Amino acid sequence: MSIVMTGGGTGGHLAIIKAVKEQLVLRQAQNTEPEAPEVIYIGSTKGQDKQWFEHDDDFKEKYFFDTRGVVNQKGLGKLKSLWMMFQAMREARKLLKKHKAKVVFSVGGFSSAATAFAAKSAGIPLVIHEQNAALGSLNKLMKPYAKAFISSYLEESPIHAYPIKEVFFENAHVRGEVKTVMFLGGSQGAKAINKLALSLAPTLKEKGIKIIHQAGANNIEEVEQAYKDLGIEAEVFGFTTKLADYMNEADFAIARSGASTLWELAATACPTLFIPYPYAASDHQYYNAQFLVEKELAWLMREDAIEVEKVLNMLDENMEAKSKGLMKIVEKEGSKKIADLLTEMTK
Repeated sequence: MSIVMTGGGTGGHLAIIKAVKEQLVLRQAQNTEPEAPEVIYIGSTKGQDKQWFEHDDDFKEKYFFDTRGVVNQKGLGKLKSLWMMFQAMREARKLLKKHKAKVVFSVGGFSSAATAFAAKSAGIPLVIHEQNAALGSLNKLMKPYAKAFISSYLEESPIHAYPIKEVFFENAHVRGEVKTVMFLGGSQGAKAINKLALSLAPTLKEKGIKIIHQAGANNIEEVEQAYKDLGIEAEVFGFTTKLADYMNEADFAIARSGASTLWELAATACPTLFIPYPYAASDHQYYNAQFLVEKELAWLMREDAIEVEKVLNMLDENMEAKSKGLMKIVEKEGSKKIADLLTEMTK
């Protein structure tokens, strides 16, 4: 008997798998029943799936199919992708039968297509998690066939809590005067956010505001030198394992609006100006941020419409009200609640 997890391609998808998997494995360790469900992973050789899970011994078994995206292909490339997916679906059906799958948990992305279709064709319950406010292509297609469709943005979702680490909730506190600003462009960085940070830096220095800046691994030296040329001290980094600590220290953030980043900042109750990545599929980063903006809990600016003066004016707005509002809207224990749902379906 098993719970099969599928999907990925990108870190945003895979982080959900990892968070829920850890909860399922914790249950296994605590379970005294002789037949606790095994946890199996099925993904793709493309994308980041193998990088994340190839050596993850929490999974009883791991399988990586030779599949690739369909939507971004043209002509014969699209036909080849569909054929690869069909072949993988046949293999996925065999694996679901072999491992006596009771439920399939899919987070979307091209990695999940073969197994999601196999689950539907084999009559195995399919549970889908959608990370973004704008549904991904596959999740949108499979939503009508899902036993449960989980989204932090949809009222009808059985679970609204987003699967993020508990430390972000533990760090939640109400902000008042802005003493520290954090610029968050992700581990790869965001040139528009880097440029904005350096434009704001002289005024922030005048106001005595500390700067924390995730410039991206490839931009660290350039950004550090720019701060030195301005005579400004700033904490600059690329990838970090201290993100929760930095978010805890910040009183105001300027960030991309990928789902994980958005909900981590929200859980920490940090008021944020979101500048969505303009080329995200279906413009999903814009709609992620808009979800909070409509509730007057965040700010939003398009990358091509950034106004430095408007950003500076935000520093004088009511951070306390937004912090308190975020603490009310964000639910805890997303990964635990999803693991509970999946476990219940195996009984």
